[in-house]
Amino acid sequence: MSPQIPVSNSSEEAAKKPFEADVAFSLLRQAIAPFARAALFELRDEGFTSAFEQLVACIISIRTYDETMIVAARQLFQVARTPAGVLRLSIAEIDALISPSTFHESKAVQIHEIARKIETEFGGELPCDYNVLTSFRGVGPKCANLILGIACDQPRIGVDIHVHRVANRWGIIDTKTPEQSTPALEEVLPQKFWIELNELLVPFGKHICTGALPKCSACPILQMCAQVGVTKHR
Repeated sequence: MSPQIPVSNSSEEAAKKPFEADVAFSLLRQAIAPFARAALFELRDEGFTSAFEQLVACIISIRTYDETMIVAARQLFQVARTPAGVLRLSIAEIDALISPSTFHESKAVQIHEIARKIETEFGGELPCDYNVLTSFRGVGPKCANLILGIACDQPRIGVDIHVHRVANRWGIIDTKTPEQSTPALEEVLPQKFWIELNELLVPFGKHICTGALPKCSACPILQMCAQVGVTKHR
């Protein structure tokens, strides 16, 4: 087991450098290369790029590990990739296809209802509109912003628990909730990094900047990190 190392002393803290987004993001891209991709971005790169596909995948991901969600999403998309395609399935058929995910029964009902609403109210095409997305039951700011960023190329920050924790640990924001972190990050990060932030910090937060005992010895941007709240690390 790796040793637990006390946090930096005052002389080391004095040597910290200011956070530079261009440098940090370049180093983060290299650091996460060995790890599994954030699932929504993995699906995007497999060709599941529509707002509807990303919305469905985000719903499936709720309370579900990425490695499980991506299997369930692929199974559904092999059969149906559009609202019209989903409506040709029964709720039971949707449920069976997404059954690896948590709460799949209620998610199947939700996905079917969203598909019906898109068909009847939006002519079968999901608009790239934040208010429309968040009008669907169970779709919050994180999912809406991820969809708008990934599928619609809008400059949006999708803040999940990893993004919230890591950004606060870096010391570039000081917030209590992911909801508070979104506008705070918009204030300090250039727009060109907004979409990519989630793509990088999900694997980074899972494997390096972990919740308990972060692997600071393996962190490529340690000199730019304020290590806020870190009392022990590896």
